[in-house]
Amino acid sequence: MLWTVCVLCMTILGLMFLLKKLKQPYLIAYIIAGVLLGPYVFRIVDKPDEIEVIGEIGILLLMFFIGIEINIPNKRSLIIKPVMAQSIKVLLSFVFAYLLGRILHLDYKSILLIAILFMFNSTAVVVDFMKRHGTLNTAFGIIILNILLLQDLLLAPVLTLLKFWSGEEFNIFNFVLPLALCIGIFLIFRKVRNLREIRISSTFLENDHDLQVFFGLFICLGFGLIAETIGLSAALGSFIAGVLVGKIQAFHWLENSLLPFKVFFISLFFVSIGLRLDINYLLSNYMLIGIGTLVVLISNSIMSSVFFRILNFSWKDSFYGGALLSQTGEFGILALSIAYKSDMVGYDLYKAGLGITCLSLLLSTFWISCGAFVKIRKSVRS
Repeated sequence: MLWTVCVLCMTILGLMFLLKKLKQPYLIAYIIAGVLLGPYVFRIVDKPDEIEVIGEIGILLLMFFIGIEINIPNKRSLIIKPVMAQSIKVLLSFVFAYLLGRILHLDYKSILLIAILFMFNSTAVVVDFMKRHGTLNTAFGIIILNILLLQDLLLAPVLTLLKFWSGEEFNIFNFVLPLALCIGIFLIFRKVRNLREIRISSTFLENDHDLQVFFGLFICLGFGLIAETIGLSAALGSFIAGVLVGKIQAFHWLENSLLPFKVFFISLFFVSIGLRLDINYLLSNYMLIGIGTLVVLISNSIMSSVFFRILNFSWKDSFYGGALLSQTGEFGILALSIAYKSDMVGYDLYKAGLGITCLSLLLSTFWISCGAFVKIRKSVRS
């Protein structure tokens, strides 16, 4: 274990120094490190599932920090527009998946899985770039963040549908309870959005770093556990916890206490994505994986740009938003795993989907950089 951790840290450090010179985000280093050290190249790490489970804590911490930093919008348009945008994207995803399925002669379950892959984006990738470009707390950034949160809400019915088609008994309770909780979340947000702060005494935590760390982790992971138990995504639960904690002045120390944990666990999450990329399958099917990745990036960018333009955003913002939402996300990997384990899809489609998802996450960083460059260039011209 010590050998594995040291080699992992050394590999990531070397890649980070290189990417720092190229002015690229560090998450590329995490994915490439996973590929190099995974079971298909140097075989330093041969259990990607274990790393992935640990890395998922990073997503919870990321959403927790977003909740602390984000300002809940008062304008109704910042809530209605994301609902409209995600609805348009779901519709376009099914239309595109159906056309692709007809061309490739796929069955309806495979078509459904392709549509699901198009529906979800990577929260970690999108938020990282919005924070780097300073757009997270803008009106446009809040709309994109709300779109990602709506995708988290869609996770519960999507997973229920996949499990039902895999042979599990259908339970209407799995739909009703998440819906009731979503209504409750909306009411809570309406209540706290106009509060400047919530006063709670926390003298027992002052100047005690150990208590602060474990109390903060308990809040973040506890809310995630509650949300996941009910049927929503754990990431959404952690986001709600972050919103509430962000309003409590007594917990201002949480961000500094948990920041190192966020960096570490987020890195493990992206390392786990790289570990899953089967290089042998990729090399033997490079045309399929390469073309599939380009189709995903281009089609997702076009679909996203179209609905941003429909919502009356400028073309430069629409192209930038399309680039941000170009990749398939971590929930797509979860859907692929469930579909494969339940024999909904065959080995080839599972491996191809996994390869396309991993490459889209990796290449989307360059894609988004190009979108940001076009946005900045047009802003300078105007």
